Amino acid sequence: MNTDAANVKSLFPDLSETDLDLVNAALSLVEQACANDSAAGSSARPRGIDVASILTAVHIDLYSILAAVLSDSRLEGHADQASITAQFGPVVASLVKDVQWLNKVSIYNPEMANQPNQSEILRRMLLAMTHDVRSVLIKLAYRIQRLRGLGRENEDIRRFIARETLDIYAPLANRLGISQFKWELEDLAFRYLEPERYRGIAQSLADKRVQREACIETFLHDLRQALAEHHIDAKVYGRPKHIYSIWCKMRRKQLPIDELYDLLAVRVIVDDLTACYTVLGLAHGQWQYIPKEFDDYIANPKENGYQSLHTVVVDKQGNRIEIQIRTRAMHEFAELGVAAHWRYKEGGRHNAASEKNITSLRLLLEDRGHDNLLESFHTELFSDRVFVLTPTGKLVDLIKGATPLDFAYAIHTDIGHSCRGAKVNGQIKPLTYILQSGEQVEIISVKNGHPNRNWLDPNLGYLKTPRAIGKVKSWFKHQEYSDNIAAGKSLLDKESKRLGLKHIELNDLLKHFKMPDAEHLYQALGRGDINNRQLASALKIPELAPVSFKLTAPKTSPQSAVTVADMDNVVTTLAHCCSPVNGDQIIGFISHKRGITIHRVDCDNILHLTPEQQTHLLKAEWSGSHSARHNVPIVIEALNAQNLLIEVSQLLHYAKVQITDASLKTHADQSATLTMQIQIENTAQLSSVLGRISQLPNVAEVKRKV
Repeated sequence: MNTDAANVKSLFPDLSETDLDLVNAALSLVEQACANDSAAGSSARPRGIDVASILTAVHIDLYSILAAVLSDSRLEGHADQASITAQFGPVVASLVKDVQWLNKVSIYNPEMANQPNQSEILRRMLLAMTHDVRSVLIKLAYRIQRLRGLGRENEDIRRFIARETLDIYAPLANRLGISQFKWELEDLAFRYLEPERYRGIAQSLADKRVQREACIETFLHDLRQALAEHHIDAKVYGRPKHIYSIWCKMRRKQLPIDELYDLLAVRVIVDDLTACYTVLGLAHGQWQYIPKEFDDYIANPKENGYQSLHTVVVDKQGNRIEIQIRTRAMHEFAELGVAAHWRYKEGGRHNAASEKNITSLRLLLEDRGHDNLLESFHTELFSDRVFVLTPTGKLVDLIKGATPLDFAYAIHTDIGHSCRGAKVNGQIKPLTYILQSGEQVEIISVKNGHPNRNWLDPNLGYLKTPRAIGKVKSWFKHQEYSDNIAAGKSLLDKESKRLGLKHIELNDLLKHFKMPDAEHLYQALGRGDINNRQLASALKIPELAPVSFKLTAPKTSPQSAVTVADMDNVVTTLAHCCSPVNGDQIIGFISHKRGITIHRVDCDNILHLTPEQQTHLLKAEWSGSHSARHNVPIVIEALNAQNLLIEVSQLLHYAKVQITDASLKTHADQSATLTMQIQIENTAQLSSVLGRISQLPNVAEVKRKV
């Protein structure tokens, strides 16, 4: 490679000698890697120094230059992140890691060209999974370099890379406000996708380039002179048109290139609204204008909020010139505001969160002094979203904290209803697992499945997305009328037996729930409008006897009050691996040493049974014949450890809930994790306890341990 040091200095004249030494050291690493690997030396992938030189157009910093050089694919396998950190620092190492991931990501497929929503999700995912905005800029520069040398590739690769560029990377450059990157990405991609049309437009522009440039210069001179005579302070400049944008306009308006009005275009930016219309009057007074080409987007903004005056005038030589007139505030709004111009051009759907995040990125590009913005990039950008894939590679956009069950409902309502398990990146995970961006999810379902009422309990952590929660609620609400009544009667009967109540004052329940008659009450119970916890509260659950705080686990598990294979009084034990509680969906397993053990149906051990072991499974359900307490592990994440154990212990003491084990761990950032095992009667009581703990001011999160 033998990159000349003087050449490096000419590429980056603003760098100090010390900084140039670092760049040369990075280049030396790549050169050594190529010398040791003949295959790497012949690689057609772009060199990092060429990519870094492309980045000079956006005034990139030293960290980005180093990262661009060190992200060269030929260096992989020769320098790991630890060695890059040691020699160039953690910022450069982190950027290299992000760029290498972006260079390798292979989610895109050509079908996305006809699925705008999938392309949009992929663009947002690429931004969300990078830790620093500069890595996205470096990736765009790598793509430009790849396109510049794409002519050496075969046609299939050329078309794939070009299509991916138009669908994913050019829109990203547009959103970041990097017009130089956007134009080159679009023009180069268009050149490979439509070579004949590209050459035709290029030839038409070349034939009249000198004439067009002279025309614009003359017009700008006359316009500036007119503005000066009227003492109007304005920024006036020519607005270049590029081959791909010309082609888009020709296609949209169904016109040949000679009939396009805005091949010659200028923009005027003034201080206030009055000046906009003053400039418009001057232009119409000095040149003939075409009435049908006048648009007042100030009085009548576009749907995306874009404002500007557009008019087309004819100069003395008969050339048609488009003029755009706007205030500085309108220009800033169009570039950075909530209704950014990029959404109008791409035809994307309104997404205020995305637009806010893109605005932050553009501000970072314009002012490198905003270190605090740069540091918060990863935590703020799409911090409320998670992007996961189906087994076929389709992207699904979910809210942060979403679970595999949320994912199932996002795919299809019926898949959600029948979901009983999930594989994440090929490994079975519980339905309460919190999904991370980039993971692939496969749903394990059953035929004719239906939702579980526990899915609606926020403290149990099954569902996060409002859409999925609404689907589950809707399922219960739309059950057959008679089924709801029967289910409601059964629920009331089971709850009264569990509490040892010999008689229920039905009128008191009707009054408590404000129901006109028993039928409406049973309907509400059967549909799930009244949950177990609300019913138990209305039936006035007797207080549990107070117990002392004790940190010793019982030697044996309590006997479970369950019905196995439709038989009562079967001796069973509760499995320690999943700690089932009355209200959980359960199943029995016949073991040779422990008899029948009761597991939750989503227990990892049950989900991983071999076909032979599955023959040992028995149907099981809670019989409700008597109250039993179950040991349930819970995990509490707190902001700090101070008084945490005392506060939680006191809360559980007043709730008459016994603690059988507790372990407190303090972390380096002063946060703490408190793991406890408590004795609970049923899922309703567990939900109530978790809800009360979550209200403690020091508690960040509390959940049942999976």
